[in-house]
Amino acid sequence: MNKLPLCPYSRLCGGCNYQGIEYDEQLNKKQSYVNELLSEFAKVNDIIPAENPYNYRNKVHASYRYQKGNVLAGMYQENSHKLVAIDGCQIENQKAREIVQDIKTLIKSFKLTIYDEVEKRGFLRHVLVRTGHNTGQVLVTLIVGEAIFPSKNNFIKALLKLHPEITTIIMNINNKKTSMILGDREIVIYGKGYIEDILCGKKFRISPKSFYQVNPVQTEILYSKAIEYAELTGKERVLDAYCGIGTIGIIASDYAKELIGVELNKDAIKDAIVNAKNNKANNIKFFNDDAGQFMLNLASNKEKIDVVLMDPPRAGSDEVFLKSVVSLAPKKVVYISCNPETLARDLKYLTNNGYNTKIIQPVDMFPFTEHIENCVLLSKN
Repeated sequence: MNKLPLCPYSRLCGGCNYQGIEYDEQLNKKQSYVNELLSEFAKVNDIIPAENPYNYRNKVHASYRYQKGNVLAGMYQENSHKLVAIDGCQIENQKAREIVQDIKTLIKSFKLTIYDEVEKRGFLRHVLVRTGHNTGQVLVTLIVGEAIFPSKNNFIKALLKLHPEITTIIMNINNKKTSMILGDREIVIYGKGYIEDILCGKKFRISPKSFYQVNPVQTEILYSKAIEYAELTGKERVLDAYCGIGTIGIIASDYAKELIGVELNKDAIKDAIVNAKNNKANNIKFFNDDAGQFMLNLASNKEKIDVVLMDPPRAGSDEVFLKSVVSLAPKKVVYISCNPETLARDLKYLTNNGYNTKIIQPVDMFPFTEHIENCVLLSKN
């Protein structure tokens, strides 16, 4: 096996478990993994690689701490609260990483206190930087333990002088004594409070709490495959379950008669409604509800859905949701999954309840990690 230079932080941070392995070999390992788990359901297509496997992450999260008078920036070691100081990362957006590093120097200059996980006190808890791949817009979220920001205006002025490309800065207040990163209250201290990015020709608003795929280049490939498999003709009624900020639903709305998006996260639904309006997607409606319960209600009212698009979290779908799919009985289900193990479990349920798996397409969204996305087409028997 050929070896690449190993990232000096890989063994400590635990973020990239395929570090030091040539990219072709990473793809082979992922292909074998997916084949082993999913080939009983249908033939698994060859994995679609990333053209550039480096610096793809458009979302960078950093924590800080003081050590011997200096400030360290990095991330917590996997399954711990031990900070691993990191000066560079092979998979993160370089500009976002530079901003994280420069905030480190500003913390020291402005003598800001850093939140202590043990003592449960301090000002700055985390920093989150999100970048628009196709727009170049940059969102910086300062997650703090209290609303009083010492020397706020001067701090922001100094940060913008270092990085004039920053489009908006938000102060997210998290005064809960938990390990949750984001709090409930937000104050916009510079710019609009959100950024926008272009995906598959559509413009999307991204807020600090919005779910937006971290590798936009591969996301375009993944979503294009999903819409291709749905074979929409302009006559279909489509349901986008777990719709988030409406990305795949709004992209698919060009090819459908009517599209319904369902999402439990209120902030995501607010963004989805704005995104639909900005993209003039007049044939789409969004509902803030549990997707499984929403579909059961549709089925009990004898509503017809032709295609269900679903992109659940890593835990996959629960049995209530899968039962609701079977009850609703769409002709096609296009399942986007970031976890082959829960995908295999869910495919077993659906194939035992009236569906055939037609296509399984792996897409490498997360080079240098063991994670792999799959797009699967199922059709009603």
